[in-house]
Amino acid sequence: MSRKASISRKTNETAVSVTVDIDGTGTSKISTGIGFFDHMLDQLSRHSLIDMEIETKGDLHVDDHHAVEDTGIAIGQAIAKALGDRRGITRYASLDLAMDETMTRAAVDLSGRPFLVWNVAFSAPKIGTFDTELVREFFQALAQNAGITLHIQNIYGANNHHIAETCFKSVARVLRTATEIDPRQQGRIPSTKGSLA
Repeated sequence: MSRKASISRKTNETAVSVTVDIDGTGTSKISTGIGFFDHMLDQLSRHSLIDMEIETKGDLHVDDHHAVEDTGIAIGQAIAKALGDRRGITRYASLDLAMDETMTRAAVDLSGRPFLVWNVAFSAPKIGTFDTELVREFFQALAQNAGITLHIQNIYGANNHHIAETCFKSVARVLRTATEIDPRQQGRIPSTKGSLA
């Protein structure tokens, strides 16, 4: 069963197209017009092993907010569509991810119920020209539209680039584990209710 999906989203502020393959190899083709964000999305694809093609055209003359949020919405919708009824998946995963001086924890439940717990603080408002507050906005949009419960906690760290990058990498790794097919599930919905959501 193919776990691929495409989503197109067009508003007065952005035009976003996303294609994902949950069972990919982590290859990506990404163009949002925001260099740092492209770098983070490349990490998300590479470490989740979810192939991603993402093209975003946004009102960057205003700021990066709409492009980042709408990209998160479209990726979330594509992941939800690709997972379908989530039959046979592992569902849960958590991970502590280290990068130099930084440690970030991510935990996910592919429950069908969207919720974000965000316990990450940045010491500066920008990484280069990228607003650090947009990291949370991206994950809020992703969790809401993918139908996942997502907890992200930066345990410690000094470099804001590293803090942001460990957020994307740790989420990537838990998505990789939680979306994997569990051969012991034998195609069952991983819930005693018989459905997720």
